[in-house]
Amino acid sequence: MRLAEVLVLGDPTSQGNQFMTRPQGVTGAVDSGPMGLQAFNSAKEAVADAVVRPCLDVDRWVVEVVAGRPYHDRDGLLARASDAAEPLTPDEVEAALAHHPRIGEQPHTTSTEADLSRSEQAGLDTGGDVLAQLAAGNRAYEERFGRVFLIRAAGRSSEEILASLHERLDNEPETELRVVGRQLREIAVLRLEGRVQP
Repeated sequence: MRLAEVLVLGDPTSQGNQFMTRPQGVTGAVDSGPMGLQAFNSAKEAVADAVVRPCLDVDRWVVEVVAGRPYHDRDGLLARASDAAEPLTPDEVEAALAHHPRIGEQPHTTSTEADLSRSEQAGLDTGGDVLAQLAAGNRAYEERFGRVFLIRAAGRSSEEILASLHERLDNEPETELRVVGRQLREIAVLRLEGRVQP
């Protein structure tokens, strides 16, 4: 059994601290897991940050969403999250993409973001030559734009994803940057919807 480091989130001298453990060797944001809206509204800032950050690891966005508490309802939270991500700057897009695997590939890390990506891509039909088509499309996209192809995979078929990949290869770089920003926003809102329950 490996030791775990215990993190105290909040003021260590006050009562009601929130404890979470992180296995040794695991880095990145500590995940507090999904929680109800009332708990999210009253959580210490560091805990709320840990709930929100895996949805979109962009500091400005996380700060805006967390600072908007308390939310009257989850729709208000999701609207704030969507508004705060419009638009994302080019640097924010690049930073956020660092946490997304290529479509059709499973992440090789053990982070909350990786778990969310695995879940989002779990419904992809990878039979036949779909994986080979995705790999070829990913290579072409990366050669053209210098970054991974990103699309909200949840709720889309493999055929829809492949069609979008090929269509987006014709975009101008500025247009594609805006498209990627919108995809990141859609992913963030869907993830947040799953992480903060009504």
